[in-house]
Amino acid sequence: MSGDIGGRSKKLLLLIVAISLQSTAVLADDPSSSNDAAKAEANPSKSASNMSREVFFICLAIAGTVLVSVFLFKLWQKKKREEQHARLLRLFEEDDELELELGLRD
Repeated sequence: MSGDIGGRSKKLLLLIVAISLQSTAVLADDPSSSNDAAKAEANPSKSASNMSREVFFICLAIAGTVLVSVFLFKLWQKKKREEQHARLLRLFEEDDELELELGLRD
């Protein structure tokens, strides 16, 4: 069960990274960015539109980073909790075997 969750989280993380790299590549290869200064002088509302789009993408990237961080933290907590539970079960399992070997219990 935990192996399935780990594999699923790795695939999800890979998908998120691929999407973010794709979006940054699209924004970096924008041919109109070299003419932004000339266009801003000609049409000031267009530059405000570009600025608001950049702010939106930055906020989207920050929100995505926070969501991925929270997801990974929760996954880490769950894994730690499962390890502690397994360790506790092993502790009591060994204790029962010891009592049986010593003849303290039937």
